[in-house]
Amino acid sequence: MLHHFPNIERAVINDVNEDLIDAYRTVQEEPDALIDALQQLEREYYGNPEEEFRQMHYQMVRELFNGRSASRANHTAYLIFLNRTCYNGLYRVNKDNQFNVPFGKHKNPRICNEANIRLVHEALQKVEIRLGDFDALSDLVTPNAFFYFDPPYKPISSTASFNAYSQNGFGDGDQERLKAFCDKLHKTGSRWMLSNSDPKNENPENHFFDELYGDFHIERVKARRVINSRGSNRGEISELLIRNYD
Repeated sequence: MLHHFPNIERAVINDVNEDLIDAYRTVQEEPDALIDALQQLEREYYGNPEEEFRQMHYQMVRELFNGRSASRANHTAYLIFLNRTCYNGLYRVNKDNQFNVPFGKHKNPRICNEANIRLVHEALQKVEIRLGDFDALSDLVTPNAFFYFDPPYKPISSTASFNAYSQNGFGDGDQERLKAFCDKLHKTGSRWMLSNSDPKNENPENHFFDELYGDFHIERVKARRVINSRGSNRGEISELLIRNYD
């Protein structure tokens, strides 16, 4: 990846979700083992066309994933399998860090995309992958650095917490901590961009982000939303892009 951008000296991926970071590291270091494991899951899933069989197979893989006792390659294969076969490709865990998204009833999900895995493997070869909170990135703060933040989105309705990204959650206090970190970056000359939900979709009087990031550039962009309990609420909605540069 970096050879396409010769002026980039270093790239770092960081996230608090251990399963996601393990997945990045598996693709970076063990693509062959991951592909083998996914191909086996794919053969098993398509071994019987009956929906009841596939749902039972899904539930078995979900239990294996939540047991967290498999090798890293197999655990990542379980994660990708669940993403491809669960309801709307949703990632959600409870407070015990147990993945609990129901079966998705997809007709022909592509479980093993070998070509894509190999391309991502190549792209990650010069990327440092970290596990942790954004507060642990202070060593990367320089005038020449660019940060992109994609935090767990602020819920915009009473049912939006369906999308719990991690067992500890990410509430308004964490959104404010992130804003303080962005202030720190701005003072040192680093550039940053942040994406988040737009609370005004549900309540035009909700000025949470407009007030929190009032000193920076806030742009509302259209994004397609496919996950909603009501079909009438699916489609294009507004999301936020916030940055500290023109």
